[in-house]
Amino acid sequence: MAGKKKKGPDAETPIESLDANAARVELARLVAEIARHDALYYQQDAPEISDAEYDKLRHRFEEIERRYPQLPLSDLPTQHVGALSAEGFGKIRHAVPMLSLGNAFADEDVTEFEARVRRFLTLGPDEALAITAEPKIDGLSISIRYENGALVTAATRGDGAEGENVTANVKTIREIPHRLVGTDVPDVIDVRGEIYLGHADFEALNRAQAEAGAKIFANPRNAAAGSLRQLDSRITASRPLRFFAYAWGETSAMPADTQAGVVAAFKRWGLPVNARMMVCESAAGLLDYYRDLGEARSKLGYDIDGVVYKVNRLDYQTRLGLVSRAPRWAIAHKFPAEQATTVLRSIEIQVGRTGALTPVAKLEPVTVGGVVVSNATLHNEDEIRRKDVRVGDTVVVQRAGDVIPQVVRVVEEKRPVDSVPYVFRDTCPVCGSHAVRESDEATGEADVVRRCTGGLVCPAQAKERLKHFVSRNAFDIEGLGEEKIELFYDDGRIMRPADIFTLQARDAESLKRLKDQKGFGAKSVEKLWASIAARRRVPLDRFIYALGIRHVGETTAKDLARALGTIEAFQAAVAAAAEGGRDSEAYRELDNIEGIGLTVVDALAAFFGEPHNVEAVGELLKHVTVEPYVPVAVTASPVTGRTVVFTGTLVATSRPEAKAQAERLGAKVAGSVSKKTDYVIAGADAGSKLDKARELGVTVLTEDEWQALIGGG
Repeated sequence: MAGKKKKGPDAETPIESLDANAARVELARLVAEIARHDALYYQQDAPEISDAEYDKLRHRFEEIERRYPQLPLSDLPTQHVGALSAEGFGKIRHAVPMLSLGNAFADEDVTEFEARVRRFLTLGPDEALAITAEPKIDGLSISIRYENGALVTAATRGDGAEGENVTANVKTIREIPHRLVGTDVPDVIDVRGEIYLGHADFEALNRAQAEAGAKIFANPRNAAAGSLRQLDSRITASRPLRFFAYAWGETSAMPADTQAGVVAAFKRWGLPVNARMMVCESAAGLLDYYRDLGEARSKLGYDIDGVVYKVNRLDYQTRLGLVSRAPRWAIAHKFPAEQATTVLRSIEIQVGRTGALTPVAKLEPVTVGGVVVSNATLHNEDEIRRKDVRVGDTVVVQRAGDVIPQVVRVVEEKRPVDSVPYVFRDTCPVCGSHAVRESDEATGEADVVRRCTGGLVCPAQAKERLKHFVSRNAFDIEGLGEEKIELFYDDGRIMRPADIFTLQARDAESLKRLKDQKGFGAKSVEKLWASIAARRRVPLDRFIYALGIRHVGETTAKDLARALGTIEAFQAAVAAAAEGGRDSEAYRELDNIEGIGLTVVDALAAFFGEPHNVEAVGELLKHVTVEPYVPVAVTASPVTGRTVVFTGTLVATSRPEAKAQAERLGAKVAGSVSKKTDYVIAGADAGSKLDKARELGVTVLTEDEWQALIGGG
């Protein structure tokens, strides 16, 4: 981020040197400056300064206000410090989730992708496997819904399940038709693609911004995102946004049976598609396409960051299904990371919500891949030691796609003569508690991460846990972002999650009403109450993820929710594991869930083994309703809700395909046999799992019997 510019001679004047008149002028300057940065951050997705620099502005304002409480503030440019987030956008839930893609970075990854697809589909080396290749546009993903050929809604990707309603703005984009034309347009179809800015249009936009004294965008992607998220659609209409269609979500009918065929239909219907998409017959053909596109990249006229490969046959795509949050039938082949050289000015230690101490390199700002970079990750103390990174070093930094910039290596020949090795601190920079590296019980090796032992007494962890709780993929409470969590925590209004849902009631009884505080008003407070009320019902997987348990990310939370179904079952399972320990049946039952391992079970047991955590969750459940997990796109079948285990070599299908088929039919696929297993499907050379099934009296089916049971899938 670019550093802020000083606004006049009072910007650095010590507060104690200001008289009353000078203090009033400085307050007015700070109010205007803070309001501008609030708008940039919350409404335009284009912050200019770091959080630390912003905090300094707020702190300076509050100090002056405390020192001169007699100053009248009613005639200042604005009477509040802070701004609401862009709450003008409603939410749209995607009928079919917008998934992310797995990544390939080397030629071998692409070769393995093709081989993996062939193995899954049990295709021989001589059987045809066509795969499409297309440029990976560096823009903003969008889903546009057409009903009876007419554009009805448009939504951003959001968290993949739910996005922002930007229909009015999308309708201003000239390349996106309001009505599809053709005899084969489905009654319903969600067309998906990328909104972007071309290079020439981006340069023209920045020239116009400069002439108007407005914000200069760092790159086309930021400009496209900021343009689409304008509350005033007239501003969006003035921006030369463009669009490529390349995928679909819900549809009432398919116009073709291949990826390339559907994209060809898009073109017939009047949608813009990328002319560089082509069908390849081998991994070698994909790599040739990748190299050719890389050479032509600078001449395309728009930004790309790689190539996307997709299995062409749609029936193959259906059979391949998903793994985690990504399709098995597609992958993104990224271009090599772009690098630059700069000077490391300092190393700052940040404390995360789990107490992890993360070193961040503070750099002399440098442009990498069209983006100004001033911070880069150093990962952990072992990495600092391995690379021998020191303050004052000249370093090479890289940025690949949207990943966090990282320090690659030190340019040792440019190292200052007085440099000294960096010593990683062993105390928390926030609360001063001891910071330790945990040891792995199995190997005895120390964890690479050093963690603060302050737990809930550490403000950094408490605040970060709350920020995680309200974040987009957790409870997703609009208007309760990082700034307000900081403010409410410091004021003592919100100290743990349950406090969010009692805030309105407590505020009504308080002598210090929120609507009367600086930065708030009656209207903004009512919006906050409405946002909180809207999240008093939450799906089980989001609830589990929101708790911020170590090793429990979104995918793991979904795995737990899918297997356990309800909050009551989840609580009972984790409580039993916490009480029984590693040798208990309850521990093994959790470990038996597909996608869950001992590391996760250990983390769950540790979290729910702490009385204060159990108390906090119990208090939270008094105020929210956790909805049972509802599987997506599951076909009712005789095995819906049943737990199955596959063992041995299957003939009709590969093991991965059989598991995917079972999940589509609503079955729970486990990795090992237990008393809760309903069916064991035994192929050739079945081993210990078959023995265990017979020992426990679990029903054992041959592959043919399984296919007969499910009706052929």
